[in-house]
Amino acid sequence: QVQLVESGGGLVQPGGSLRVSCAASGFTFSYYSMSWYRQAPGKERELVAAITRDGSTYYADSVKGRFTISRDNAKNTVYLQMNSLKPEDTAVYYCKTQLFRHDYWGQGTQVTVSL
Repeated sequence: QVQLVESGGGLVQPGGSLRVSCAASGFTFSYYSMSWYRQAPGKERELVAAITRDGSTYYADSVKGRFTISRDNAKNTVYLQMNSLKPEDTAVYYCKTQLFRHDYWGQGTQVTVSL
């Protein structure tokens, strides 16, 4: 079965960096686009970044120039490198893929940006 497992979240100070990872299993990872979403308390879940099977990327305006999405098909893992973090980046970060029009989500990893 499809599984997505996020890791790497934590507490970081404003201006700091963090890298979150999503390990995938149960499907041919290299064939599918992957994306990162986040959900802050009291807000809707929003798309942060996405990467296609051929490596093309998309970023939300709020993170452009600060976040980088990448993938390692040999490790079945997608990463989100987050630099220059701001308090407003505090959220639970989820990875997602879509197979045959069905969305699969990980359990999420908490990222908190605070002094």
